[in-house]
Amino acid sequence: MSSLIANGLEHHVQELGEGGVPVVMLHGLVIGSLASWYFSAGPALAKTRLVRMYDLRGHGRSQRAPAGYDTATLASDLLELTTDLPPFDLVGHSWGALVAIRFAIEHPDCVRKLVVVEAPLPPASAIEIGAFLTANPEDVAASLPESLRASVATGGRQAKRLVENVVHLVRDTTLLADLRAEPEPPLKDLYTPTLALYGDRSSCLPAGEHLRTSAPHVELKVLHGGHYLHLNARAELTTAIIEFLDG
Repeated sequence: MSSLIANGLEHHVQELGEGGVPVVMLHGLVIGSLASWYFSAGPALAKTRLVRMYDLRGHGRSQRAPAGYDTATLASDLLELTTDLPPFDLVGHSWGALVAIRFAIEHPDCVRKLVVVEAPLPPASAIEIGAFLTANPEDVAASLPESLRASVATGGRQAKRLVENVVHLVRDTTLLADLRAEPEPPLKDLYTPTLALYGDRSSCLPAGEHLRTSAPHVELKVLHGGHYLHLNARAELTTAIIEFLDG
């Protein structure tokens, strides 16, 4: 599988493994892609189940889109990209975690268990992400995960693609406006069994406490790391996800 159409846009899709309860994995905005999971927790999960990952619209190898970066539209994309699956487990990082929360609230019969990693509950998330995207290049580079900072510093092909994508999303799409307009999800309506994973060095950690106390069935687990737990706490993150989904 290499591509599927959702809401008229071609999405780059990859699958690993087979059998078991399927798991769908969503990445974060701007600097994220399906590689966030393909090279971290995805292969371990795929040992016992089908794992489906895809690039969000406008990201990675998916088709560029001028609009639709709000969670409602991205959740609609997710629905179209999973119509062939039985009830599945859903994992999301950062903005992808917010999309996953919205999807689980709107389509509870589709999601068996939910894992949210560093969900930056709005409106604070929009302010922080907006500040990141509109900062000067040096400040943006300093905020990247260490591995990406190294790539940008060497000026390789990955760095060029990352910079081009950031410029496109900020200059040519509604992404910033969509982030700023995003309301907080109705967490009291989230009944799916949920594991919330946050880093002890992340500015999003208070959002994890808010999620735990606002939704009915949320377990909060704090790992040693920052916002990009799939990079700086890969083994611990993978273990936590597998134990929850298999428990």
